[in-house]
Amino acid sequence: MIDYHVHAVAHGEFAYTREWMGQFIERASQNGINEIGFCEHNEFIDSVDLKLFKDMQTERKHDIALKFGVELDYFPGSEANLIKFVQALDYDYVIGSVHFIDGWGFDHPDFKGGFEERDIDDIYGQYADILMQMAASNCCDIVGHIDLVKVWGHRPRRKRVLSYLDPVLKAVKYYDLAIEINSGGLRKPVEELYPSLEIIERMYEYNIPIVLGSDAHHPDQLGYGLAEAYRSARLAGYERCIVFNHREKSVVRLQY
Repeated sequence: MIDYHVHAVAHGEFAYTREWMGQFIERASQNGINEIGFCEHNEFIDSVDLKLFKDMQTERKHDIALKFGVELDYFPGSEANLIKFVQALDYDYVIGSVHFIDGWGFDHPDFKGGFEERDIDDIYGQYADILMQMAASNCCDIVGHIDLVKVWGHRPRRKRVLSYLDPVLKAVKYYDLAIEINSGGLRKPVEELYPSLEIIERMYEYNIPIVLGSDAHHPDQLGYGLAEAYRSARLAGYERCIVFNHREKSVVRLQY
C-alpha cells in the first residue's frame, strides 16, 4: 500500500523536523502503508531539509520506504523554468498539477465564487486544455488529481466530464505518464475521489498506469480514503500500480 501524495510542510505552516516527519511515518505504520512519497509543493521546496530526509530514508528504523517527490504547479508557458527546477534535485517522481486557470485559483476557498461568474463548460474546456499542455511539457511523471476542477461540486452542462477529459487521457497515454488516484477529494465539498470511477475505468481501457495518494497536509490525513481509492482501482480492473525510484517506474501488485 502506497501513499505518494504527502505534504509535510503543507502550505508552509509546518517545520520540516525529524519529530514532525516521524508522525507521518507512525501514522503510515498504523494504516498499513509501506511506502510514503513526500512531495512538497514546488513553491515550498526550500523548506525541505534534504539531509534530514536522506538520513531518515537510509536509517530504516521503520519498515516504510520513503520517496522524495515534488508537486509542480503547472502554468502554460512555464515549461522551461519547471524543467530547470526539476533537474536541480534528485527527485524520485514529479507530480504535475493544475490549480490555476488564467490566474484564477479555482480550488482555493477564497476564489470559489469564480464559478458563478463563468460558464461551467468553458471552465472545463480551459482546464482540459491546460492539462493537455502539461502532459506534453516533459515536466512531470504523474498527473495529479486530474479532475480537480470539480472540487466545489460544479459539473459541465453541455457535455459529460469524460468528453472533456478523454483527450487528456489520450495525451497522458501518448506521453507515457501515470495518473494518481487521489483520495483528497473525499475531504472536500465534492466528496469524491479524484478522478471519478468513470474516468478510472477509461484510464484502465487505455492502459494508463496509476499511483495512489491521500494528498495529506497533516499526519492525521495520511492514508485517509486510500481504501476507497484501492477499491475503485480494482473495480475498474487494475491489479497493479507503479512506484518510482529516481524517476524510473516499477510495477507492483495492488494489495490492501
